[in-house]
Amino acid sequence: MNITGSVALVTGANRGIGREIAAHLLQRGAAKVYAGARTPSTVDLPGVEPLPLDITDPDSVAAAAAVAQDVTLVVNNAGIFTGAGLLGDRPDLVRLEMDTHYYGTLEVSRAFAPILAANGGGGLVNILSAMSWFSYNGGGGAYSAAKAAAWSLTNSLRVELFRQNTQVTGVLLGMAKTGISPGDYTGPMLSVAEVATATLDGVEAGAQEVLVDEWSAYVKASLAKDPAEFYTPTYLAGEFPL
Repeated sequence: MNITGSVALVTGANRGIGREIAAHLLQRGAAKVYAGARTPSTVDLPGVEPLPLDITDPDSVAAAAAVAQDVTLVVNNAGIFTGAGLLGDRPDLVRLEMDTHYYGTLEVSRAFAPILAANGGGGLVNILSAMSWFSYNGGGGAYSAAKAAAWSLTNSLRVELFRQNTQVTGVLLGMAKTGISPGDYTGPMLSVAEVATATLDGVEAGAQEVLVDEWSAYVKASLAKDPAEFYTPTYLAGEFPL
């Protein structure tokens, strides 16, 4: 897909990866970029069009779709990280993770699929995570489960949207320097610029899936192996293999 001249919507575009992707879209010649955010006044990127959008609220999504009828590229980026485990005492946070990453992404995709079709097909990008494929004992089981659901959703959307000529790209990455990164993480982190560059390079190349970093490639390759090779006793005790 050619980004030059496109009209894009980026959810969660007021900070972090979403803001950076919106900036890179403008740099690559997008004709218009809608910057979706629950509070539009928090969007501070010059050149974008702030758009009220709470992906967990179907009415908000429908209202955004009614405004942005010219969209040719949707980037589902909005997300959260509660740190909740699946068996802890906050099942509400588990549900919030799923409502955001799975149902929110689905709601936006359903609302904008007809718009993309009417505008020639375009593209749909889902910002996922290497944690779609694994979990760890440092917390975040709810996040992993929700991102796994979002990865499966992405694959299903790719099949269903093929008929209308919509390119679907899943983007998977390890840890990046954003506002939702766990505060106690001390390992390597991607910059948001690296994520934005890899994402839009993938879109323009027609990639179905983008593995941004070595960690994501390592984890995906591990899926073809015995889980015991990944979930070793040292890993389960908290030691990452990379």
